[in-house]
Amino acid sequence: MLSAAANLIWFLLNGLVLGLAWWLWSLLAFISIIGIPWGRACFQMGRLAFFPFGRDAISRKELSQKSDVGTGVAGIVGNVIWFVFAGFWLAVLHLIWAIFNFLTIIGIPFGIQHLKLAGIAIAPIGKVVVKNDVAQAARKANAESHLNDLRK
Repeated sequence: MLSAAANLIWFLLNGLVLGLAWWLWSLLAFISIIGIPWGRACFQMGRLAFFPFGRDAISRKELSQKSDVGTGVAGIVGNVIWFVFAGFWLAVLHLIWAIFNFLTIIGIPFGIQHLKLAGIAIAPIGKVVVKNDVAQAARKANAESHLNDLRK
């Protein structure tokens, strides 16, 4: 219930404009054809920007335990290109908005969401937006799998 209320406030004050901006960049990237990987990443970021409370972006490899193009070497190259041309600046903008939100007590939860978006804006290729409990379950399953491998 609290996440729904926070998401509604976020959507009205931040999310609508942020989400539409991310989706606009996604559309432009898809139109360019060579920008399709970045378009997919921008679409995922837009989904998170609309309603960030109760959601997280995790690696598709971490979620499915399978590698794909976006989680392999091509994804790393794509994220480096993204960081140089857009990711750094988008992260800085989210950090600035986080600082403004942290100036008031009521803005702290919104500042935390901007920090989450800043972290994801740095390297969004190969990530998917899921609910927090799904992300936690995937991370726990991966940790247990890794622990079992270490014990062998």
